[in-house]
Amino acid sequence: MFGRFGWAEILVIVVLVLILFGHNKIPGMMKNLADGINTFKKEIKNRSQKDAKKPVKAGDGAKKKSVKKAPAKK
Repeated sequence: MFGRFGWAEILVIVVLVLILFGHNKIPGMMKNLADGINTFKKEIKNRSQKDAKKPVKAGDGAKKKSVKKAPAKK
C-alpha cells in the first residue's frame, strides 16, 4: 500500500520539495545529510575498533537474570 511508490508519486514528491524549499537550499541540505551519514559511519567504525581492542574477560557475556515464575492456575 504505502511501500509501493511509482514514478508518478516520486515525481510529485520531488516537485513539492522543490516548491517548498527552492532550488537554492536543496544542495545545502543534501551536503548536511551526507556529512551526517559520514560522521555516523566513522563513529560506528571507531566503536567497533575499540570493542575489538578491548580484552575479553572470563565470565563476560550475558549475565543470568532471575526469572519469577507466574502463579500456578487452578
